[in-house]
Amino acid sequence: MKVIAAMLLVAVLWSQEWKSVLSDSIIHIGAIFDESARKDDEVFRLAVADLNLNNEILETEKITISVEFVDGNNPFQAVQEACELMNRGILALVSSIGCMSAGSLQTLADAMHIPHLFIQRSPAGTPRSACQPTSRIPGTDDYTLMVRPPVYLNEVIMQVVSEYSWQKFILFYDSDFDIRGIEDFLDWTSQQGMDVSLQKVESNINMMISSMFRTMRTEELHRYRDTLRRAVLFMSPATAKAFVTEVVETNLVAFDCHWILINEEISDYDLQELVMKSIGRLTLVRQMFPMPQNTTQRCVKHNHRINTSLCDPKNPKAQQLEITNRYIYDTVLLLANTFHRKLEDRKWHSMASLSCIRKNSKPWQGGKSMLDTVKKFGVSGLTSFLEFTDNGTNPNIFFEILGTNYGEDRGRGVSRLATWDPVHGLNGTLTDRKLENNMRGVVLQVVTVLEEPFVMVSENVLGKPKKYQGFSIDVLDALSNYLGFKYEIYVAPDHKYGSLQPDGQWNGLMGELVFKRADVGLSALTITPERESVVDFTTRYMDYSVGVLLRKAERTVDMFACLAPFDLSLWACIAGTVLLVGVLVYLLNWLNPPRLPMGSVSSTTLYNSMWFVYGSFVQQGGEVPYTTLATRMMMGVWWMFALIVISSYTANLAAFLTITRIENSIQSLQDLSKQTELPYGTVLDSAVYDQVRSKAMNPFERDPMYSQMWRMINRTGGGDNNVEESKEGIRKVKYGRFGFVWDAAVLEYVANNDEDCSFYTVSNNAPDRGYGIAMQHGSPYRDIFSQRILELQQNGDMDILKLKWWPKDSPCDLYSSVQTRQRGNALDIHSFAGVFCVLAAGVVLSCLIAMVESWWSRRKGSRVPSKETQADGPSARQAAETCPHSPNEHPLALASQTQNQTSNTANTTAPTATHYQPPACCDIPCALIVQHSYEPANPSELTPKMRMTTFTTSPPTPRTIRRSTWSTYTAGLTACAPRMKAPTSSSPPLPSI
Repeated sequence: MKVIAAMLLVAVLWSQEWKSVLSDSIIHIGAIFDESARKDDEVFRLAVADLNLNNEILETEKITISVEFVDGNNPFQAVQEACELMNRGILALVSSIGCMSAGSLQTLADAMHIPHLFIQRSPAGTPRSACQPTSRIPGTDDYTLMVRPPVYLNEVIMQVVSEYSWQKFILFYDSDFDIRGIEDFLDWTSQQGMDVSLQKVESNINMMISSMFRTMRTEELHRYRDTLRRAVLFMSPATAKAFVTEVVETNLVAFDCHWILINEEISDYDLQELVMKSIGRLTLVRQMFPMPQNTTQRCVKHNHRINTSLCDPKNPKAQQLEITNRYIYDTVLLLANTFHRKLEDRKWHSMASLSCIRKNSKPWQGGKSMLDTVKKFGVSGLTSFLEFTDNGTNPNIFFEILGTNYGEDRGRGVSRLATWDPVHGLNGTLTDRKLENNMRGVVLQVVTVLEEPFVMVSENVLGKPKKYQGFSIDVLDALSNYLGFKYEIYVAPDHKYGSLQPDGQWNGLMGELVFKRADVGLSALTITPERESVVDFTTRYMDYSVGVLLRKAERTVDMFACLAPFDLSLWACIAGTVLLVGVLVYLLNWLNPPRLPMGSVSSTTLYNSMWFVYGSFVQQGGEVPYTTLATRMMMGVWWMFALIVISSYTANLAAFLTITRIENSIQSLQDLSKQTELPYGTVLDSAVYDQVRSKAMNPFERDPMYSQMWRMINRTGGGDNNVEESKEGIRKVKYGRFGFVWDAAVLEYVANNDEDCSFYTVSNNAPDRGYGIAMQHGSPYRDIFSQRILELQQNGDMDILKLKWWPKDSPCDLYSSVQTRQRGNALDIHSFAGVFCVLAAGVVLSCLIAMVESWWSRRKGSRVPSKETQADGPSARQAAETCPHSPNEHPLALASQTQNQTSNTANTTAPTATHYQPPACCDIPCALIVQHSYEPANPSELTPKMRMTTFTTSPPTPRTIRRSTWSTYTAGLTACAPRMKAPTSSSPPLPSI
């Protein structure tokens, strides 16, 4: 209880002493602070306490203060509290509030002639915006002094963006920031043609990001990620830390992003936290206060020593000082020095209480003198040097620009890049640092897809990493040797280039880059707008065009190639012509029979006519003489016809046996699109697939050729003609009827390296895209890779790499649709297999006919008579075997008798029957084949019947002579003659043989 009583006694004594000081003091300062800025009040009281302890400035005088807190957005309250302070009798008014209330206080100060030292305070630590000028009565003095310098954020950010050469970025600002404060900057970006997006950051950042993911489509989200690569943040440090944390955790930014945070109110503590939470490159622009490095010099200012807790940079309290706190301390110090000078000059005007309510209230008479003294002198304090110009502004402001390097490492070092002030501008270089040629120590993760000849496995040893080769690998090695980096390569898990899936995610190689699992994507990867929306590409290192792989026409192994020169219908017409001409020849001879010489064995039967026509057609001649004019005319025309047909056949046969028929007439993509017999397709959901679909269905770039191709490729939804990977398409071309639409460079390599040279390619000669190296969005390696690729192209190294995989002296002709031969080849057995087959068939058929004839002869007997012989009697062989004869009977006797009787029959003028008495020794007469020759006086009486050969077993009678297909049968006469007796005088003469 004694302790409590003692404390109460001390408090009463202190209050009585303070009241006496307040009543006796002639220095009274009023202060109005924002109710959320309690720290301003703390620093204000600390400054007054320091000055009251300094006898060198105010000597025996002490400063008394009155402090009021107001709502920064309530001007009426601010004016009311200021009037209350003026009624108490103040020499100066210090305010740390926003622009809205400051305008009202400025009007009041001008009316009452009270010096008003205004320290602009932005709400919640957001960047300042310039206060709108307050309308004043012309000719009146401005009693408000702007302690904080004017807002130069527009000028600073213009300089920074210009140095970085940004052309596209997004500008974020929090809800408390007045966007009108950067109106000049936005106008400047518009004049420079920059692409600047604005987005307000809500207080609930997590909800804002979640709403983006719900409302944005996948394509829009990818474009938004691309925009986030470059960003400018106008927000408080607290909001900036929360926003950076959220976008990093939601994977909206990568380590290759570059953000600029500009705010005068960024403490060292805020700086370290921002660096810890962010990835990529971070640039911070904040206000700085040049201070001596020596602690003693920092704390001792002329005749005043600043409190160590505020001036020592190692003190935690000093590290957390806000800019308004610093200006408040220096404002009190400036007023103290002003009061000191006024006391020395003995020009002090005591302050009486003023009333704001009374209409006839007069302003303070000493206000003008006090204002001039404040503006005349400056003071060195926590803000370096505080002074005012004639227009009442503080000209001393300095900005420092801090920055980090690219990377994902947390806690990266921060260094000062440059400084800026209104007089000298930028001091330093802010060029966006690109990676230099030295990338030693950098290990890149490279994802690829196997595609000949861009990326191929060269060595696959169990237990060791795979080794790769190819054109793209050669380009990567050239970059690695020059820049000094190393890489680890792996194949995409699904072996695909990647496409946008229905769920909005990318798969394949593209997915590895989008999800930050790889740094570089390398293969036969084409640059497309869809891919560029989610990843970055280097400059193209090779042109790209669409081509089609087709199989060359091969020599068809045809056993009946000898029949190929003529069509089947033509062969049928030739066969019918042979039969028709044979019948015509026979009819012409039948209507006008020719004269046959004595002893002729030729016969003009239908069979012989057919045989003669066929023999003349195949240029083998014939054995039947034709002497009539009509027949010879017919045969002459037939021989001319046969000559033309045989000559044409021979010439065409040579061509068919030496030259491959051209089965493919496709020589361009237009030819491919116009035909429908040969199916063709590409890899499903590939870049080629998307390109054909886009040019076929996009109304702005619709191409009729691609429209026709799309109808074939998309047949039955694309399942029939498309394949899952390029190797499958190449196999379909090689072993079937198929055309594979794919990258022309890949197809040329496949055609070049085919062992049989069985492929040829057709491509579009105008490349509209290119192959590039893909990287993550905003990758710091893109520009240096592109620069090195351009150097490789300019010095010819890229052409040398191309010749390694696409040589000019290729053994295969890539553009010919037929198999070309380096030299002439001998005809093989396959070319004449059909001829040998026909010959074999003829041999087999002849043997079969011979066997049938032999069987028929055994069945009927060795001398089976023909139908005509059976009608006339037994055969000649039967008569000869049964007819007895003596050894003296000889055929020559019969022959002599025949010659003696020839003269008797030669004079016959009409066809009469020749009577013949068979030998008496035989009951059955011998069979004789007799050719009757007639030489009548009138040749027109000759008929075909008179020239026919007849079988007879009895002397011919005047009956009609039967026709026979036999020309001669001398064996019967030979066999029968030895058995014949010499004729008697009464016997009829023998027929002429």
